[in-house]
Amino acid sequence: MKPICAIALCTLGMSLTVGAQAADINNWPIKYTTSDGTEWSLYGNYQYDITDVRHSNAIEDSSTNRRKELGFTARKKDAWDALVYFDFQSKLWLDVFWRVDSKWLFGEDYGKFRFGYSKLPVGFEGVTSARADSFAELALPLGAFYETRRTGIDWAFERPHYLVNVGYYFGQDLQGDNDGQTVAARAAWTPFKSEGDVLHLGASASFEHPQSTTDGKDVYHAPAARWRARPEDGLTNVRLVDTGSLSHVDSNRRLGLEGLWIRGPLSVQGEYLQAHTTRSEGLPSYTADGYYVFGSYVLTGESRPYTAGNVNNLKPRNPWGAVELLVRYSSLDLDHGTVHGGRERDLTFGANWYLTQHFKFQANYVQVHATRLGKRQDPDIMELRAQVYF
Repeated sequence: MKPICAIALCTLGMSLTVGAQAADINNWPIKYTTSDGTEWSLYGNYQYDITDVRHSNAIEDSSTNRRKELGFTARKKDAWDALVYFDFQSKLWLDVFWRVDSKWLFGEDYGKFRFGYSKLPVGFEGVTSARADSFAELALPLGAFYETRRTGIDWAFERPHYLVNVGYYFGQDLQGDNDGQTVAARAAWTPFKSEGDVLHLGASASFEHPQSTTDGKDVYHAPAARWRARPEDGLTNVRLVDTGSLSHVDSNRRLGLEGLWIRGPLSVQGEYLQAHTTRSEGLPSYTADGYYVFGSYVLTGESRPYTAGNVNNLKPRNPWGAVELLVRYSSLDLDHGTVHGGRERDLTFGANWYLTQHFKFQANYVQVHATRLGKRQDPDIMELRAQVYF
């Protein structure tokens, strides 16, 4: 661990907390409302990470910016909203869309329609905003199977006891990659969802039909798939489990089951994900799966916020912030038939300190156990994160 950096982060946190007592640090001048009622806002998320790795020759210690996201939103209440968002660290476009409230168009509430570039709905942790992740990194099955973002149209419909989200994605991502089409859907039953009292049980599925491409040298590339995951360490490019490239892919199907229970300061969340690849040219199909489950307890008494089928960051009630303790177990199995992608099990202990509604510290300790082709690797990873979001 870099002790100077860690001390600096803690000192910054203490100074911000003291400052919050003298002024309302949550009231940032990031919004402007025009005369017609349209609200314009800055939208951003900055994260700086430090990792210390033990018992590994492949994964190195690191410290750098994890995300530098910045964009803006525009919103007219009960009518529409829009978001343009870019990550200057990875140099990737994030969400770019326009969403319309059907009641504004038709006079009746038939849900909301979104046009543009956005996340696909298969994977609870995947659709959670990166600014609101409970752990520093997504669990193993999300890292392996989540389809991230595509261009298309989706419809979301919510009622007190259920929600439905269906999308058709027909374009590449905004980096010009991932040709093909995907149909995806998510549904959840929410028998109760008041503040501090939530039960969410859901299922999701998607069917992706990737397309072949021809590069600038007129070389044909058949559709391919590759399933792999980082060891819950976002600063490394090392994957301890990896199928390698599966050629001549006809389709990829993803299935998910998800659950969330919140009762006061206690919550439990988990999901199961499966990926199935169908191949042409007489090649055998491939199936992989994984799951995670985690528990969270907020020592300061707050409850995790829940709205529209998702969770958000805690809002501290105390001038010195909110403190949350967590533990997560995740599992991923990429071995199937002649494909030896490997198996991995991670146990993560976490602590989050929400200083205000805009400042957050995270600490994770990850015990990794991975086996591939008879080789076992058991690194331990310590992660620290300082985050500013608005």
